[in-house]
Amino acid sequence: MLAKTAAVVIGSFPLGESDRLVTFYSRDFGKIRGVAKSARRMRSRFGSALELCTLGELVFFDSGRSELVRVDHFDITRPFDRVRENLEKLAQAAWMIECVARLTAERDRHAALFGLLVRGLRAFDGPRPPTRVAIAFGVRCVEALGHRPRLDACIACGRAYPFPRPALGDGGVLCEACARPGGDALAISPATIGAFERLRSVSWDEALAMPLGRAEAELPALLEAQVARLIGHPTRSTKFQREVQRLL
Repeated sequence: MLAKTAAVVIGSFPLGESDRLVTFYSRDFGKIRGVAKSARRMRSRFGSALELCTLGELVFFDSGRSELVRVDHFDITRPFDRVRENLEKLAQAAWMIECVARLTAERDRHAALFGLLVRGLRAFDGPRPPTRVAIAFGVRCVEALGHRPRLDACIACGRAYPFPRPALGDGGVLCEACARPGGDALAISPATIGAFERLRSVSWDEALAMPLGRAEAELPALLEAQVARLIGHPTRSTKFQREVQRLL
């Protein structure tokens, strides 16, 4: 079967002497892995098209006999090269891409998530801080995939929120009585919970512009804790983010 779809490159690795194993997140087929033959040769027809974050039109052949497809063409629609040229933007984009890669199954189509990823990458070309773009993306990503943490009541005892000293546990908030001292629950402020709820209810442009105050610093940790719980370990990109922050 020969197929065509819009897609974003979310992973690319050397394969053999001259090929590349490329992972795409596509509008029509979800996550796809494929082999780009001779992509590492100097005069490859792919050129720079298979760089991370690149948006393009993917043409592939699926024999149905393997998990891997054969990448026929990938024509660049938007390279998002400014993301790769700026360490802070690249660190936040890497987290966004890792969320998509780790939280989705292969061939599980989710057009809304594809649109969200493209919108997030486009936002890095605008004036908003990269961290805010990643926050707005993260809130919508966990919502779209049905993984929003429960914030209306304590997940252990059912006590209705608000309570004065909330913490984030395994999938939602814990009250002070249920958050064990020395446990792995993440202390968060009521302001951060309120900001999370506001961000998920406003438009994308409003989410990029609205004041967040101290919650701006806490929200990345809340989102990372939720994603780490779902994939079973911290994301790899958080280490890259910390290294970038030390350099800035």
